[in-house]
Amino acid sequence: MHADTPYADLTPDLVLDALEALGQRVDGRLLQLNSYENRVFQIGLDSGEFVVAKFYRPGRWSDAQILEEHAFSQELVAAEVPAVPPITLQAMQAGASVSGLPPTLGHFKGHRVAVSPRRGGRSPELEDPEVLTWLGRFLARLHLVGAQRPFTHRLSMGVEQTGRQARQWLADSEHSLPIEQRANWLAAADQALDLCQQAFDRVDGLRLRRLHGDCHPGNILWTPDGPHFVDLDDACMGPAIQDLWMMLSGDARDRQSQLNALLDGYESMAEFDWRELKLIEPLRTLRIIHHSAWLARRWHDPAFPAAFPWFESGTYWQQQLDLLRQQIDVMQTPDDQPAWMLD
Repeated sequence: MHADTPYADLTPDLVLDALEALGQRVDGRLLQLNSYENRVFQIGLDSGEFVVAKFYRPGRWSDAQILEEHAFSQELVAAEVPAVPPITLQAMQAGASVSGLPPTLGHFKGHRVAVSPRRGGRSPELEDPEVLTWLGRFLARLHLVGAQRPFTHRLSMGVEQTGRQARQWLADSEHSLPIEQRANWLAAADQALDLCQQAFDRVDGLRLRRLHGDCHPGNILWTPDGPHFVDLDDACMGPAIQDLWMMLSGDARDRQSQLNALLDGYESMAEFDWRELKLIEPLRTLRIIHHSAWLARRWHDPAFPAAFPWFESGTYWQQQLDLLRQQIDVMQTPDDQPAWMLD
């Protein structure tokens, strides 16, 4: 596989052949699901059931990092935290296990693949305080499992890895930063990242734990029995608030009400360090910069110019510059308390 076109050979026949080689008896039904980072397929089995196969992007994670993700999901299920773990792969193409667990990472013709049972559900109704309280309880339970041991191989969320490395990639990339915005964007990014670092430094003894890492509403499926979490691809070490803030939306009063409901549920199961509220806007800033770098890093993948044609436009980068300046203003409020947090 060429690094610029990592999935060029991933034809439907190869996908089905990979599943057969990994011990799954397929019936030919195949549906590609929405995913840019990896390639994900719903596949029908002879039994009438469906599984979901994830073909990992080459070069993004090491085998050890992927296996840590799998082990974390299995720990969550063992603790009755609703998550969707990969299934055991029985065939010779299955990779090695981790810590004595059954093999869950398969290899087929240069691709790495994991297979999970299909789980249904819908997006959670985040306008409902009871739903948010329920989500808060389950996130607390996820974090209690995550706090039992650290990741050894996966990343830690922080200003250096999440922000400064992304900023440098954009500075060096040929697929970003039009000349008319370049100097101003880099200056704003540097100022914003300095403020992020100051905010992290002021939370003395900040505790990092294993997190979902990308806990937006699209990665939560709601059922009559409550939520379950999907897609631990961005699992990392980080502060607990990272798995909470992306569920906040709307105006200041809406976000405050949503946060209160989440934390009511959270603190019924686990202690929350309220100092971490000061990290919401720094974490949002890191995500803004990281997202632009993600697009630049993936620009050679043909799926990205087709899906994000505006990425190299001056309009996009002016919007990003305006966002960073807004974040700088927010992070400079007295006592580092975001302006939308009401009394």
